[in-house]
Amino acid sequence: QVQLVESGGGLVQAGGSLRLSCAASGSIFSFAAMGWHRQAPGKQRELVASISNDGHINYADSVAGRFTISSDNAKNTVYLQMNGLKPEDTAVYYCAAKSIEYLTYNYWGQGTQVTVSS
Repeated sequence: QVQLVESGGGLVQAGGSLRLSCAASGSIFSFAAMGWHRQAPGKQRELVASISNDGHINYADSVAGRFTISSDNAKNTVYLQMNGLKPEDTAVYYCAAKSIEYLTYNYWGQGTQVTVSS
């Protein structure tokens, strides 16, 4: 069973930055993709950014140009650098992993709260 542990959330003013980390208990290279999702109160969970094991990266339109996803295979860690934060970025951010044989993300972290004040 793979465990994903997020860290780095917190309270920040609008325009500020945060870096989230997701440490995996196993090799992240074995997964087809790693992704950061978020869920705000009363809203559906959305995929914010993803990185595949061959390095392909995708961003949601709402964060493109402000957020950067990266991975360190040696440390089995995925990062989400968030710059230019806006109040609408406030949400619980979840790290997730998608196994090669799965069509959807099948491992999830516990989430970390990001709150952006105006």
